[in-house]
Amino acid sequence: MENIAALSDARVTLGGRIVLDHVDLTLDPGDCVGVAGPNGSGKTTLVRTLATLQTVSAGQASVLGSDPGDRGLTAVRRQIGLIGHQPSLIPELTLSENLHHMARLAGLGSERVDNALDVVGLGEASNRRAEACSFGMKRRLEIAHVLLIRPRLLLLDEAASGLDEAARELVAAMLRSVRDRGGAAVMVSHDRIHLSAHCDTLLALRSGRLEPAS
Repeated sequence: MENIAALSDARVTLGGRIVLDHVDLTLDPGDCVGVAGPNGSGKTTLVRTLATLQTVSAGQASVLGSDPGDRGLTAVRRQIGLIGHQPSLIPELTLSENLHHMARLAGLGSERVDNALDVVGLGEASNRRAEACSFGMKRRLEIAHVLLIRPRLLLLDEAASGLDEAARELVAAMLRSVRDRGGAAVMVSHDRIHLSAHCDTLLALRSGRLEPAS
């Protein structure tokens, strides 16, 4: 069975500083891995590497059969769902316009956009500009985006931080959906309790090194 992603003895150096050091990680279909660690430990760099947004300085990396350093990764990136610790929406567009824009970038038609907004509880707020929305509403829109693209690899960087219980359940449902389709997920967070509730494997990132959580 082909894995979803793999890092082997991977090192990432940024500005002369080693951010990830000798990292080994394999994601197989159905996996959900939680990574805990303090600020500055390299969690976001790990997510960016798995998202093919950061290349490794040494070692090997493979994501959905491709090297993150390859050119022409559009097709691969369309199979990756990424929710970062800060929502990335176009402020002057409405929630509906933002999601239609995301759908176009993913090569999808717009026929499922309205349904996705309803699923995450944003149907009645679809015409509200993103800059006038709360953090939770913006996060729900990113969840709607993931529901639209149905990724094989889901990456969550502090995605549940600051959410109410209903929105956290949407995150849990999103994880189940990806895994049920044979995809894999990585969650990074300071909150080990939240990670333990959703992940089969819990790892710790300390000073750029990935190891089993103690």
